[in-house]
Amino acid sequence: MNSIASRLAKGSMWISAARGLVNLLGFISTIVLARLLAPSDFGVVAIGNTLLAIVGSFTALPLSQALIQHKAPTADHFHTAWTLGALKGILLGVVFAIFAQPAASFYNEPHLVNVMYALAFSMCLSGLGNPRRIMLQKSLVFWQDFMLSVSQKLFAVATAIVVAYFFRSYWALVLSIIAGQIASIAISYTALPFLPKIRFVHYRDLLSFSMWLTFSQVVNTLNWRFDQLLIGKLLGRTEVGYYTVGDTLAVMPTREATQPLTQTLFPAFSQLNGNKERLRQGYRRAQAVVTAVALPLGVGMALVAYPMVEFFMGAKWLAAVPVIQALASIYALQTLGSLAQPLGLSLGGTRMLFIRDTQLFAIRLPLIAAGLYFGGLHGVLIARMFTGTIAIGFNFFIVRSLIGIPVLAQILSNARSLTSCVLMGLAVYSAQDVGMFLQAEFGLLPRLLGLVAIGGGVYLTSMFMMWWFAGRPIGPETELLRVVTGTWARFERYRLAR
Repeated sequence: MNSIASRLAKGSMWISAARGLVNLLGFISTIVLARLLAPSDFGVVAIGNTLLAIVGSFTALPLSQALIQHKAPTADHFHTAWTLGALKGILLGVVFAIFAQPAASFYNEPHLVNVMYALAFSMCLSGLGNPRRIMLQKSLVFWQDFMLSVSQKLFAVATAIVVAYFFRSYWALVLSIIAGQIASIAISYTALPFLPKIRFVHYRDLLSFSMWLTFSQVVNTLNWRFDQLLIGKLLGRTEVGYYTVGDTLAVMPTREATQPLTQTLFPAFSQLNGNKERLRQGYRRAQAVVTAVALPLGVGMALVAYPMVEFFMGAKWLAAVPVIQALASIYALQTLGSLAQPLGLSLGGTRMLFIRDTQLFAIRLPLIAAGLYFGGLHGVLIARMFTGTIAIGFNFFIVRSLIGIPVLAQILSNARSLTSCVLMGLAVYSAQDVGMFLQAEFGLLPRLLGLVAIGGGVYLTSMFMMWWFAGRPIGPETELLRVVTGTWARFERYRLAR
């Protein structure tokens, strides 16, 4: 357990560093492109990406998860995975290109044709990736994955900014996707040498595990993408541009806080699934850490959305502020059950995850459609907040079914984080007059930094005070102090060695 926990901690640190750099680059790219491009440019590419994601989900083969879950994959497993992935990519690319013209006519958007042709080519490339890359996660070795992820994003961001600067066109967004994929393929085969061969030997083993995940991905993609298609059709590409960029910024803090642990916990939980009690303890500790980190980041993003957008992106993007405020709040709350996914995968509960996604889709589709019809973009946001709350309950029940932790116990495990976030929100709301004074005297940036400092200070202070008065139980505060003291000790050793 200690060995796995140590490797898990190191893996999370590497993935956190990778995600931090990747999303810093992504944030810079979004801000620069928002300055150089119009919301409608983001809108037309968002429509193309959404169509690609939906079509791709029907032929999705989550082979990487199958390779992780397999006890001892052989060379033929990797060759089979590469063959299936390449065939899927080529087939999907051809089908997507065929539907480019009809889709452009449906949306009355002539630029969509070329966007879909380019995305079809990117899909062909996506099937050529190195399947051995996933073994880095299976072995809980993540530093190489760090190099691959950061290099890929760097190529994509550089391409986007250069093209946008010289051409001021939506092609910056499209070509960055292709550049990132080409870089990923080239670097992965260089770092992890692999000569693929056409094989179908183990296709039954891989597909049997992947079947329910494929069904789940179809439903999940429809669930989280169809709203962009509806907005693009009924409100236009400018509105879908606001919605897409707002959604991207809203999810960034919570996704990047949860992704490192989520990515490491699937293989880690897989190694613990023979002992329910150890798995139960590991889940509760991991979920408490994720909530303590991700919840305040998401709520904080909602609280400072207005000055952040106005300072970094300009007044033309202020229509995206309500999107960020609503979605960042619900994404933050959804971290409470965010580890149900890796837990279900590690225990082979793919059918249960599929049923969850299907039920959520049946609830979400009519509510968002009704919200769009009666309230436009604001109606969609209200519907998403409501359905997001329902999704939290679904995840709680999945965890209870899999490892027997009661729903109330799952909530109470995060009580200090929830209470501290409420206090943080009240403090930032009360400090609005101070923020306006700072803006009037010094500009937007001091107001933004001041609100961030107030919110972060209140959250950390209240969190540690409640932990102290509770008798300093083992929890996220313990993990944080351990990381801080360990980092300080290493710094001291390095200083004395010099």
